[in-house]
Amino acid sequence: MQGAEPPITQDLVLIGGGHSHAIALKKFGMNPIDGVRLTLITDVSHTPYSGMLPGYVAGLYDFDDCHIDLRPLTQFAQARMIVDRAVGLDGVKNQVVLQDHPPIAFDLLSIDIGSNPAAVMVPGAMEHAIAVKPISQFLTYWDQMVAAITQNPERLVTVAIVGGGAGGVELAFNIQARLLKVLSQAGQPASHLELHLFHRGDRLLPERHPGFSRQVQKLLVQRGIHLHLQQSVREVKETSVHCESGLTVECDRIFWVTQAAAAPWLKASGLATDERGFILVNDRLQSISHPQVFAAGDVATMIDQARPKAGVFAVRQGKPLTENLRRLLLSQPLKPFVPQKEFLILLGTGDRQALASRGALRLPPYPWLWHWKDNIDQKFMDQFRNLTLKGMENEPSAEMHCAGCASKVGGAVLGRVLARIELGQVERDDILVGLAAADDSAVVTIPAGMVMVQTVDHFRALVNDPFLFGQICANHCLSDLFAMGAMPQSALAIATLPYASESKQEETLYQLLSGSIKVLNQSQAMLIGGHTTEGSEISLGLSCNGLADPEKLWRKNGMKPGQVLILTKALGTGTLFAADMRLQAKGRWIEAAIASMLLSNQAAAECLRSHGVAACTDVTGFGLLGHLWEMVRASEVAVELEIGAIAVLPGAQETIQKGILSSLHPQNLQVASCIHNYSQVISHPLYPLLFDPQTSGGLLAAIPVEQASACLAALHRSGYTESRVVGKVTPRSQFPPVTITLN
Repeated sequence: MQGAEPPITQDLVLIGGGHSHAIALKKFGMNPIDGVRLTLITDVSHTPYSGMLPGYVAGLYDFDDCHIDLRPLTQFAQARMIVDRAVGLDGVKNQVVLQDHPPIAFDLLSIDIGSNPAAVMVPGAMEHAIAVKPISQFLTYWDQMVAAITQNPERLVTVAIVGGGAGGVELAFNIQARLLKVLSQAGQPASHLELHLFHRGDRLLPERHPGFSRQVQKLLVQRGIHLHLQQSVREVKETSVHCESGLTVECDRIFWVTQAAAAPWLKASGLATDERGFILVNDRLQSISHPQVFAAGDVATMIDQARPKAGVFAVRQGKPLTENLRRLLLSQPLKPFVPQKEFLILLGTGDRQALASRGALRLPPYPWLWHWKDNIDQKFMDQFRNLTLKGMENEPSAEMHCAGCASKVGGAVLGRVLARIELGQVERDDILVGLAAADDSAVVTIPAGMVMVQTVDHFRALVNDPFLFGQICANHCLSDLFAMGAMPQSALAIATLPYASESKQEETLYQLLSGSIKVLNQSQAMLIGGHTTEGSEISLGLSCNGLADPEKLWRKNGMKPGQVLILTKALGTGTLFAADMRLQAKGRWIEAAIASMLLSNQAAAECLRSHGVAACTDVTGFGLLGHLWEMVRASEVAVELEIGAIAVLPGAQETIQKGILSSLHPQNLQVASCIHNYSQVISHPLYPLLFDPQTSGGLLAAIPVEQASACLAALHRSGYTESRVVGKVTPRSQFPPVTITLN
């Protein structure tokens, strides 16, 4: 008998990584609630902070300055991070419907997904104009636009902005500042940029004091920006804007900064919404139709305290939202929140100056106002930077969880999960007894002339999304079969689930096995049984069976001098996830690593088979050099490994240089004795990556040199874009068999 974490009894799910939810994650991380599992669902790993985005457009900030990296933040909050898009809500079953995941169950839900472009009725606007929201898509387009102008600065650039609110005005100032700088650096005159601002009203920023509107208008004109007031756009073409008055302006790029709307699925889910689809909430930020649902930021409309859709309110709502979520989870009364009526805005003008407005108060552009704004923004962002996990001692639990066979997950939970996943399985005639039967073991047949290839692997979850982890684990475990030229037939699973109530364990197991089955189905294999147990954290393993022609098995001993070595994936998962555990990895680095781990080796094996593979292995826990050494030793040859040819995952070189290594790295280093020119390569910056343990790594294969180009081309066409020729096989000599070439 052992003490354990308090069992999970409640699920708090946050949809969206907006400002309010970022604050909530930080606060829950600092003060978690026993028994509450926190989950963030987001379709982006880096959420933009609206206050600094105009400065990013102007080139005053880089990407990391103005984006909250949600992955280390969720790690800090001890939360699950599900990278997917919410597309629906079942308010009866209390489930979030996702685009690419099974539904996620919740007891309490909060929504902070911002806004989408409103359904624009202007012909051509959807096809030819770039909406500023969602911001992540706009920024991608903006970066591409700046790069294109930088490459061809001689060409006249004409930009149109439709919308004269605060967003459109600030965008105009900052676009102009950035593009004029690009032109200046290229030695081109300012006359190569023409910028137009269209607004249907008779004054800009209609929500602010008229005096401030006049002040802003005067400054725009002084800076050479063409204003078109009382001009309603009636049509947008690929290179022109047409107004109802008859005004036509030729434009290369058109940005749409008009009124936004909510995601359509919110209203379709039965939530009470306003006329634009935003969730109606009371003064406790609670849905007026679904008390188990909260909302904050742009996606919410307070019925008694209506305010503009501005980032300042999303920031201010973070604290009361967190407090009321906490109170409801603890069965305490909720507290009302009354937002301020007057609020300060500081509009950056792209040149490290800003204008100020609050009520009747207005100030012209001053450098000190921009520094004030910058200090406010930096202070907000600082709370999400350099996060450190606290070493917290667990309080003794009143409940004790059994070990041994008594630690199995209950039969009722297992039965319900198997009933849910059975429908999604592929069918195979050679599986005689599988999940559908209640027998003690599975039974499979082996076709005549074939042999069964078996392998097993098991490890702790390296991501906190169980559906995603199930896919990664299945890919990893199946790779041993692909490395020997076998075709998967079946698999047995062994899963450890965190202590939780029955319903929570059921959902976790369903997500976990659904992920594994998704990958097994893609390889035409079946899950035919397994075992479950309880523990402090999720882990999963698969025992995989494959079928192969015994005359066509690939072995590690088939390398011959004159062959070349091909590695099908980039290296770096070990150091990246070691950094992730320390909150030192950027979210986009981890997303790239996950994408690599989700890439099955099955199609790569087919490419290698078609090009005369002589020997093969998968690169996993022992690292590239460890697995290469197994092949070299078995084949009694030597190799020259070109370190500069090895593909490296984004961020891996940075984490290696910081000295962040996997806990398995020191053991893997023991194989360094096989390196002939060890003293020459030990100082190379990529040297540690040779020993980096990989999860769901690529295949390392020896093929005839005359097949190398065709094989690489086939791999690249099949999606293995990081495949490289990384070395060649040479005759064995009296020297250590591995030579690292530095060119």
